[in-house]
Amino acid sequence: MKKFIYILPLLVVLFFQKENIKSNFSQEKPKLKVTDTVKKKDSVTAPVEKLEMYHKSAHASYYANKFNGRRTASGTRFNNNDMTCAHRKLPFGTKLKVTGVKTKKVVYVTVTDRGPFHKNRHIDLSRAAFWKIRPSNYGGHIDVDIEIVKK
Repeated sequence: MKKFIYILPLLVVLFFQKENIKSNFSQEKPKLKVTDTVKKKDSVTAPVEKLEMYHKSAHASYYANKFNGRRTASGTRFNNNDMTCAHRKLPFGTKLKVTGVKTKKVVYVTVTDRGPFHKNRHIDLSRAAFWKIRPSNYGGHIDVDIEIVKK
């Protein structure tokens, strides 16, 4: 008889919880409208870049592999697989849009180093950046347009 007294309140609680659970499942969830899932062309706006032309038809080259792991003038370690560049005058951290004149391919790079220290060259690109904009089977220097990306 003592066991029944302890079990009876437990059964009553379970019975009422079972009723609450059934009532929660019986409520229908609001369904999404088809228009909620479709993006409209007018609602999606692309970020606008503010560009300032820095140099047209500049002469560009790329870093040799021997510079991998060395410190740059900005203090960071150089990696030929990053999208970085070297420029003589632009401040470190400046974002540039570099476009190949012949290929019209675009790459975005960040200034992290000083150079190039060659009279006729304007910018040194990392190997990864250079290979994205170069024509296929091409040498180590190309003509590019350099634009500064404004925030």
